[in-house]
Amino acid sequence: MKKFVFIIFLAFSAQTHALELSDVKLDENIQLDKQQLVLNGAGIRKKLLLKVYIGALYLAEKTHSADTVLADAGAKRMSFILLRDVSGKQVLNGINEAILPNNSEEEMKAIDARLYLFEKMFVSVPEIKKGEIVNLDYIPGQGTRVSVNGQVKGHIEGQDFYRSLLKIWVGKKPVQSSLKKSVLGEE
Repeated sequence: MKKFVFIIFLAFSAQTHALELSDVKLDENIQLDKQQLVLNGAGIRKKLLLKVYIGALYLAEKTHSADTVLADAGAKRMSFILLRDVSGKQVLNGINEAILPNNSEEEMKAIDARLYLFEKMFVSVPEIKKGEIVNLDYIPGQGTRVSVNGQVKGHIEGQDFYRSLLKIWVGKKPVQSSLKKSVLGEE
């Protein structure tokens, strides 16, 4: 009986953290509102040889297909753990640089007003320190919830808005191809 309890203990403790990158332990499972999500994959975003953040994608079910991720109407989270201090404006600049190549002119027009609201959320954040977390959550029926270090900055309606953001990391022209492979669990 003691051996059985020990095995159960090991199984649960092994599930607590699925992956460790740059001394950051990522949870294998998270709860997003009432939905249980699993870590699909995670990787390090580098810019000019500098480690900027760890990007982690959480989904209801694991998949290696970007098309499946983008088509999924269920809850999901794209999480960023900062590996250096950055300003909210720097985060916003990075997002703006990567969103345009991954979305058509028509898609950008459709989200234009909502993108402005999104930008205002990050401009209001003077600094995001190393170790702090930015979460972009998609919650069906509510839309995109943006939070910085646990503080909700706001909500933006529409699955199309979240899909446009997610293309930054899993689209046809991702911000970093190795990061795309990592968040899709290919590496």
